Amino acid sequence: MDYLFLHRDKRTFTSERQKNLLFRAAHIYWEQKFAGHEMETARKVDCELYKYVLYYLEVRQVFLDPEISLKKLSGMIETNQTYLSNVVNRYFGCHLKDLLNKYRVEYAKELLRSDIYTLEELPRRCGFLSRSTFYAAFKKMTGASPKKYMKHEQRAQLSETIEYV
Repeated sequence: MDYLFLHRDKRTFTSERQKNLLFRAAHIYWEQKFAGHEMETARKVDCELYKYVLYYLEVRQVFLDPEISLKKLSGMIETNQTYLSNVVNRYFGCHLKDLLNKYRVEYAKELLRSDIYTLEELPRRCGFLSRSTFYAAFKKMTGASPKKYMKHEQRAQLSETIEYV
């Protein structure tokens, strides 16, 4: 699924409409990707947990909380840690920590493109506890350091500007 939080109006941060739109899109995606295919054991409760994981990541943006954990997220969703862990592992294809870091890095890329925050502020703004963890996750996901990524994006924007002129 595409990262929806990058494309939505920030004023609708926790609106019921946003939740309903996300749940509808997640359900359609679920039906196409998991229901009736090779994962015959996909349960209805898994689909609900999947939608709530997306809701808390996409709409509530819990990945910005550096203290978020499996225990904390399972409490928010009102399920047990084992079920939540199984859903994340099975349907997102990674551990919760990796999923959170994917969202944090995508958010960091968006902030880097906007050129609002300095590289020193970025880890804290994106939910990382330390700069080294941020740099390691960013490099793992993008193949470049945040500084190199920012320079590449600036060059790309400059070349787009020149093409339009």
